[in-house]
Amino acid sequence: MRRAIAMFRGGTAWLVAAMLSISIWAVATPCPAQLEPGPNGAADLANPASGSATTAGAEGPATATPLSDDARIPTKDLWSIVREGGPLMIPIVVCSLILLAFVLERTISLRRGRVIPGPFVKRFLKQLREGELDRDEALALCKANGSPVAEVFTGAVRKWGRPAVEVEQAIIDNGERVTNGLRRYLRVINGVATVAPLLGLLGTVVGMIRAFNDIATADAMGRPELLAAGISQALLTTAAGLSVAIPALIFYLFFVSRVDRLIIDIDAMGQEVVNVIAAEELGESKVPAPKSRRSSQHESAA
Repeated sequence: MRRAIAMFRGGTAWLVAAMLSISIWAVATPCPAQLEPGPNGAADLANPASGSATTAGAEGPATATPLSDDARIPTKDLWSIVREGGPLMIPIVVCSLILLAFVLERTISLRRGRVIPGPFVKRFLKQLREGELDRDEALALCKANGSPVAEVFTGAVRKWGRPAVEVEQAIIDNGERVTNGLRRYLRVINGVATVAPLLGLLGTVVGMIRAFNDIATADAMGRPELLAAGISQALLTTAAGLSVAIPALIFYLFFVSRVDRLIIDIDAMGQEVVNVIAAEELGESKVPAPKSRRSSQHESAA
């Protein structure tokens, strides 16, 4: 419950809800009514207010026959869109579910309070500066916390009293492992942003091929409404693919930038640890100065 409250306070959940609402609205928006050919072979322009239509080339107004429910493409609900879009709508729906799952997971995992706990960092750095911690106590605190920033601190504390170069290298090594963990699943989101529009385009091509084949076999060159209906059905997959790909790309860029900001902050905090526990600060040397051969012989003789 606390994690959910923190997520909503951070505002990221509102971004998730907004993008998903836009995607569902874009897919579920009804298409405009198709044109029904009039009695003279020309298309009738329907008047949505009165339900009447004027036939081009006809003498006087003529009442257009409204399209039947079977002639229109049902776009009132999401299930009808998936059903009319063809079999390639199924992998697009699967991509949308994968995107939703990983976006929620990354939204929770990349919260700043989880990656860089403020109270722990402040208390840890303060105790280090004031000399209240030794090596073992600092390691115990980092292992007890278990956050990504604590893992970076653990690598630095293990090099306690070593030269600053070694401590910084330990921070870099642990930072790379932490970065890989923070960037986990981002490739999946990027993959959804790449694959979803391709699936939509493939569904459109397959649907248009089927529409033209139906026209060729039905000998319906004088009935363009059949072609329009087939193309409309084919374009549903493209609309669905783009509705999934656009939010996926936005979330991918958002999470990448968030990870970069967190890594920059962790690196700055790690540098503060180096300035406290490095040998140059503690007045210690890594290895004692090598003795000359003559002095070692004197000591052995003594």
